[in-house]
Amino acid sequence: MARSRDKEDAEKYSDLLKLVQILSFLVVFVAGIIIGLATSAHINTYFSSQAQLFSTSTVTSFQVSSSKANCSQTRTPCPEPDCLSKDVFLHPTNLTHKLSDDELFWRASLTPYKKEYPFPRLPKVAFMFITRGPLPFMPLWERFFKDHDKYFSIYLHTPPDYHLNASIDSPFHGRQIPSQRVEWGTVSLADAERRLLANALLDFSNERFVLLSESCIPVYNFPTVYKYLIGSSYSFVESYDDPTRYGRGRYNRRMLPHIKLYQWRKGSQWFEMQRSVATYIVSDTKYYNLFKKYCKPACYPDEHYIPTFLNMFHGSMNANRTVTWVDWSMGGPHPAMHEGVNVTEGFIQAIRNNGTLCAYNDKLTSVCYLFARKFAPSALEPLLNLSSTVMNF
Repeated sequence: MARSRDKEDAEKYSDLLKLVQILSFLVVFVAGIIIGLATSAHINTYFSSQAQLFSTSTVTSFQVSSSKANCSQTRTPCPEPDCLSKDVFLHPTNLTHKLSDDELFWRASLTPYKKEYPFPRLPKVAFMFITRGPLPFMPLWERFFKDHDKYFSIYLHTPPDYHLNASIDSPFHGRQIPSQRVEWGTVSLADAERRLLANALLDFSNERFVLLSESCIPVYNFPTVYKYLIGSSYSFVESYDDPTRYGRGRYNRRMLPHIKLYQWRKGSQWFEMQRSVATYIVSDTKYYNLFKKYCKPACYPDEHYIPTFLNMFHGSMNANRTVTWVDWSMGGPHPAMHEGVNVTEGFIQAIRNNGTLCAYNDKLTSVCYLFARKFAPSALEPLLNLSSTVMNF
């Protein structure tokens, strides 16, 4: 009996031990699952937060660098520029670029076939100054341009290392184009003219293009000049056949067969032209290269290239005269320079109406010259004194 009871007790103890082992295993198993789930959730949270932090820091870093590049570290929010914006394409406000001349001329030669504009276009006059440094008559020009901002653009070709000192409210402020050195009498002067035209052509609002120097002045007020140029059906480029050694005598027969002697022309460097003619000039490579190769002192490309090119291909679009008055009465290779003592009311009136007639849109007019040169810096003060009474600005 005792043995049988002991055996039963042993079996019960063994069963109880097995039950405890099973329960212990279940507890450990459940605890392992709970710990595993908790650890997995923590790891996912960690890596998600790190990914979000990395993404945020990357975007923030890009935005900061873009902001610094595009906003020049301004404190005001900078809107993201639209590279395909109509305004950016049609009216570039920043004249700084890194285009080579060939790239610039190609870009400027682009012309839409569609004649209608998909925006209200107000035609402007591009005033292109080619200078050797300062603009002594800048105060006079600023008075001329005042209150007419919508109707003109200014472009300055100066020595590359020269910075024009113009106040921020001056129309000349920030208007220097990427320039190269110019040697007067060489093809580099024609390069500068084409460079000015090309930069001005990038603005689709520019319809007329006038070339001026630092010694040029206006002799009429802005509304008169604007109406005269915008209303003209022709360009104003002097182009004539000079049979002397200063004209045909500069022709080089190595330009044959592309340019013949009877096509050779001479004219004043100081031109004014319409947009279509300006586009033809910057688009030309063949005839420009001929002048670059064969027109060297005593042949001067700035006096022959454009007059000859227009005579050959676009003569019907040209009035064959200049709108810039120059005094050649003294003779010699350079025109007369007028000092301050020469500037009187009668002198300016004589330029404005010198008794001669010229053609304007196939009719005769007494208004032939809108600008004049050459004037010395000493002429500034008397010109300012006469601007309101004689030139009406």
